[in-house]
Amino acid sequence: MTLVEFGGLPGTGKSTLARHLAERTGAVLLRIDEIEAAMRRNGLTPDQTGIAAYSVAHAVAEPHLRRGFTVIADAVNPVREAREGWRELAEACGVRHVVIETECASEEHRRRVETRPNDVAGWVYPDWDEVRKREYQQRTDERLVVDTALPVEVCHAEVERYLGR
Repeated sequence: MTLVEFGGLPGTGKSTLARHLAERTGAVLLRIDEIEAAMRRNGLTPDQTGIAAYSVAHAVAEPHLRRGFTVIADAVNPVREAREGWRELAEACGVRHVVIETECASEEHRRRVETRPNDVAGWVYPDWDEVRKREYQQRTDERLVVDTALPVEVCHAEVERYLGR
């Protein structure tokens, strides 16, 4: 049983890697963008969904972890408090907590942000200026940092090696 926490700025490839891992392993995938979009479709405003979406994800993840499923959390996790929530959840459930952070070279990152299709109903992805202005505290915890400017197959292999597969 493992809680795999993916983090990184929007457009750096978190969802691509998380989705692939979930498909290969049968793990439960929880994507914060999807949770926030559902909350917005039900009348909550963007300033009401942020921390609440993480709380919902934790509540959904917990019973899956306790039943022995691996859970993959796909979220920006921009600040210490968001990251600690995942760590605390893993501790409370007695499962391994693995962190994977995605980064992407600036020009490729910008291209992705500006051209990616919207795959979540009711969600609006941030534009390049919003991504650049977004708060993202430097991580110092143990983690795998994946440069997603590399070919996706290389990134998948790196994640699987890190997870010990």
